[in-house]
Amino acid sequence: MYDTNHDANHDLATSAQQSDNRYARQIRYAPIGASGQRSINEGSAAVVGMGALGSVIAIHLVRSGVGRVRIIDRDIVEWSNLQRQILYTEKDVQELLPKAEAAAAHLREMNSSVLIEPVVADVTPLNAEQLLSDVQLIIDGTDNFSIRYLLNDISVKHKIPWIYGGAVGASGMTMTIEPGNTACYRCLFPEPPAPGTTDTCETTGVISPIIDIIASVQASEAIKLLSGNKQALHRTLFQVDLWNHAWMPVGLSNARRSECPTCGQHCFPFLDESGAETAAASLCGRHTVQITPGKPVSLDLEQLKERLAPAGRTTYNRYLLRLELEEGLTFVLFNDGRALVQGTDELSKAKSIYAELLGV
Repeated sequence: MYDTNHDANHDLATSAQQSDNRYARQIRYAPIGASGQRSINEGSAAVVGMGALGSVIAIHLVRSGVGRVRIIDRDIVEWSNLQRQILYTEKDVQELLPKAEAAAAHLREMNSSVLIEPVVADVTPLNAEQLLSDVQLIIDGTDNFSIRYLLNDISVKHKIPWIYGGAVGASGMTMTIEPGNTACYRCLFPEPPAPGTTDTCETTGVISPIIDIIASVQASEAIKLLSGNKQALHRTLFQVDLWNHAWMPVGLSNARRSECPTCGQHCFPFLDESGAETAAASLCGRHTVQITPGKPVSLDLEQLKERLAPAGRTTYNRYLLRLELEEGLTFVLFNDGRALVQGTDELSKAKSIYAELLGV
């Protein structure tokens, strides 16, 4: 007679042995050990932004065995990404894949035991709590300030640690925010900078090694937290100038401000959904404007492909619809109603195109 219990026990034993072999070198590192590895395997994290930083962070989390990794990105893979966004390939560009979906496919090939949750979306006040309040840790892989203030609100409100990171040129910085124990992001940077006053990868450029360093520090902080080693956190604003070989950790022991609107007064204005309306924003000098609807919508892209065909050449896959317009403009539409208007920095022009094509 066939012994199903024996077979199930054998499968469990084999799975456990494979897990021990996969993470053997990590388990041998004394601060982690077997118990720390179990905590990592049971842990969950969200990586917001799957560009350069997010690619490196996600690779480390998945290869380290973090049990559930949600990866969130609003964009598609483009040729200019391939220089530094190490998860992606030329095939991803040719197939017009969203970064979250392309990344998920590659990450699953690295570690099939990790649950990868790709989300093709822009993180906004409308969806931030839904996307981020059920994980143990939030990690910043974004390239804009507005989302970071939103992440900070989520972190403090729900008492979820988050790890900030940014890099441009050959310099970068990172800090780990642990609500209730450390200064929050807004303690150090009370208000978002005015548009056009900070360097970006588009205006200043970036070399890929600085990406690897900052993202690896972020990932190591994540592993400390998820393995139960929060006492090992660096607790600094860690800055690196790789070109001039300068490493500048700034202590934050006295940086927490009682008058901070976020962690001191528990006000969360960046999570405020009131008055939400269709918004347009230029994306980091990329000659592209993103249009985000003020309310959640769900579009039938296959049906829209037929309706929009007279306006220009269309390309469609299950993630997006791409429409080539006149004057060198391209309209990329996602099924959540979000759109990228490529070939312009004019917000009014992009909103006009969006309204004309979708009748809103």
